[in-house]
Amino acid sequence: MSLAGFPNPVLDQQAAFRAVMQALSEPGCIVQAGALAGEGSPLGPVARAIALSLLDFEVRFSLSSSLADAEGDITFHTGSRLASRLDEAEFAFVDLRQDVLDLGSFAQGTPEYPDRSTTVILRVESLTGGPSLKIRGPGIRGTRELNIPGLPTDFALQWAANAARSPLGVDLIFVTNEAVLGLPRSTRILPEAR
Repeated sequence: MSLAGFPNPVLDQQAAFRAVMQALSEPGCIVQAGALAGEGSPLGPVARAIALSLLDFEVRFSLSSSLADAEGDITFHTGSRLASRLDEAEFAFVDLRQDVLDLGSFAQGTPEYPDRSTTVILRVESLTGGPSLKIRGPGIRGTRELNIPGLPTDFALQWAANAARSPLGVDLIFVTNEAVLGLPRSTRILPEAR
């Protein structure tokens, strides 16, 4: 199944790219999506816009099982191809509402090339209203609150393991149908006060 691409490809790709870059440079801030790309995709309009903006014939992607039907659409519009293993994908798409998240299963980069890790795009129901996690790191003055509902119960532990691999590790982009929120590997989740 292939859906229509962007109505204004150059401007829409730039808008989606800017939204992602802003979200990653200001971790924990909700950024309204710069462009949407077609209703009807299992990815949702924002994750699909990110795919159409960031993927090309030089990169591979992975899809969680609930998003498998998006493969043909992504390949048709971007020339990118599905990775045979999770740790070979430069971009991964996961629907946290239905699928399991294991950050350690993705490419972590290498000491020589830490940028050869996976950027994981996580579809969520909302970016607000969940349990509060305090985060700190570059792009954050002091601390910031992360309140994403539906995170795995072991998310803080998975993220601590991701942080321990620094400068290796994955970057996360949370998406809803309207907005994005970035969590780069340099961001730390602070332990809860006792």
